Amino acid sequence: MPKRSIPLILIFRALADSTRLAVVERLSQGPASTKELATPFKMALPSFLQHLEVLQSCDLVRSSKTGRVRTFELAPGALKAAEDWMAKQRIVWERRLDQLDHFLNDLKEQSE
Repeated sequence: MPKRSIPLILIFRALADSTRLAVVERLSQGPASTKELATPFKMALPSFLQHLEVLQSCDLVRSSKTGRVRTFELAPGALKAAEDWMAKQRIVWERRLDQLDHFLNDLKEQSE
């Protein structure tokens, strides 16, 4: 059975929160336990766990449990989907800016 595709809006919404973005940035350095991830933030653990749940729900991170310790790591698939979308947008906007540049240069030449 193919894995379900997470809508990009959910990925970007998850990354728009500064706490969740910081967690993703931290996990880019390697896996970390819940306690390690929560330590820098001044919030109750249940509130922090909600952030981790959001990240897991859109497949940005995955977790595993060994004994009483839950460890999180990046799941790069969702980030890759966002990266692919941004790359396509970049191509479109670069082309549009090139067209604008040519248009403005033509106007400048005509006015001289």
